[in-house]
Amino acid sequence: MIPEPLPLDQVDLADTANFTDGVTPWRMFHTLHREDPVHWQPEPAPNAGFWAVTRHADIARVDRDPETFTSAKFVNLEEVDDDQIKIRASILEMDGVRHRALRGLMQRQFGAKIISQYADFLRGLTATTLDAAFAKGSFDFVADVSADFPINVLARLLDVPEGDTKQLIDWGNRIIGNTDPDYADVLLDSEESEQYRDLPFRSPASLEVFAYGRELARQRRGGTGTDLISRLVNETPRDGVPLSDRDFDNYFLLLVVAGNETTRHAISHSMLALINHPDQLDLLRRDPSLIPGAVEEFLRWASPVYHFRRTATRDVELGGKQIKEGDKVVMWYAAGNRDEEVFDRPYTFDVTRTHVDHLTFGKGSPHLCLGNLLARTEIRIMFEELIPRIADIRLTGEVPRVRSNFVNGIKKLPVEVTLA
Repeated sequence: MIPEPLPLDQVDLADTANFTDGVTPWRMFHTLHREDPVHWQPEPAPNAGFWAVTRHADIARVDRDPETFTSAKFVNLEEVDDDQIKIRASILEMDGVRHRALRGLMQRQFGAKIISQYADFLRGLTATTLDAAFAKGSFDFVADVSADFPINVLARLLDVPEGDTKQLIDWGNRIIGNTDPDYADVLLDSEESEQYRDLPFRSPASLEVFAYGRELARQRRGGTGTDLISRLVNETPRDGVPLSDRDFDNYFLLLVVAGNETTRHAISHSMLALINHPDQLDLLRRDPSLIPGAVEEFLRWASPVYHFRRTATRDVELGGKQIKEGDKVVMWYAAGNRDEEVFDRPYTFDVTRTHVDHLTFGKGSPHLCLGNLLARTEIRIMFEELIPRIADIRLTGEVPRVRSNFVNGIKKLPVEVTLA
C-alpha cells in the first residue's frame, strides 16, 4: 500500500518522534522521493542541519566515494569535534589504509568458508530458541526469538558464556536506544549527556562494555584462541600498526552492538510483515525453496538501519543540489529501499521478488557491512526452521517502535502461535 505523502513543509527527519508509529517515516520518504530527493533538513542547535539523500542512485554514489564523502568526520547525526573523533572513532569512522587494515582483522571470519561451518550450529540454536518460545504459546517474539537468537550467535563468535547474553542485549538497547526514554540511561540531546560526550553514543553503558571487553582481552592476550576477541588482541593489522587500547575498546563495542541489533530488528520486521501478509507466509509454507530468495525481500522491507552519515570533503553537486565542503550528507538507506525507480511496487511486500537490489548493507561501499553474509544466513535458517512448524501466528497486542531515526527497531512483538 502506497503511503499518503506528507506535505514537504511537515517533513522532519531530525525529529525522532516521527519514527515511532511505523507509518510517518515512509510518508516522509515518499514525499522526498517525488519532491526533493536531496533535501536540506534543518536540525535543532547545536547541530547545523544535513542533506537527506533518499534516491537509490544518489545513495549508492555517496556510499562508493569516500574521497568526496568521508566517514572520518563521524557517521551519526551528532556533530563532534576533532578530539571526540580521535577518542570515539571505530572502523566505521575511518577511511583508506587504516580502515582496510582494521577491517581485515575480521574479514576472513565473516567470509563464506567460515560462515558455512556454522550452519549446523545455527540450525541447532534456532531449534532450541523456537522450542522454548513455542512452549509458551503466547510470547514476545522480540525477546524470545529475534533478540535471543542473534545474541547467542554473537556469544559463540566472541566465545563468551551463554549466561552473559542478556547483559549483551541490555547494553545494545541502552547504547543504540540513546534517543528512547525506555532504553537510554542518558538521552542524547539532554544536558546530562555532555558529561559523556567522549563515549560512543554518549552512553554511560559504553563504560560497562569497555570494562567487559578489557577483561576478556586480558584473559586471551598471548593465547591461541580463534574467537573474534583473540584475533583482535593477538593479530597485527596489515598496515603494521597494532591496535591501541582505545582501538580495541571501540572495535569490541562495535561488535557487541552491530552483531546483535540489526539482525534482531530484521527478523522482527520480517515476522511482522509475514503476519500482516498471510498470503506471503502461505507462499513460503507451500514452497520453502522460496525462502533463500525471500531473505533479500525481508532485508529490503525491514531496513533495520535508517541511515548513515558522511561529510563532504569538497564542494560537489548531488541530485541537482550544491553541497558545500563540511556539509553533513546522510544516506537514508530505508528510503532508497522504497525507490520506485529501482523497485516495482516498492511498498508491496513480495517474497517472490527477484533481483532485490537493496541498500540494507550498503552499496558498493568500502564500509559494506562485514557481517552481511552471517546476517543473511541467520535470517534464512530462522525462517526455514520456523515456517514449517507453525499453522498460524497472530498478534496479541501493540507493536511499539524504538524512538530513533537511526535504528528501525521494534521493541515488542506479542504473538500467539498455533503449531502445525
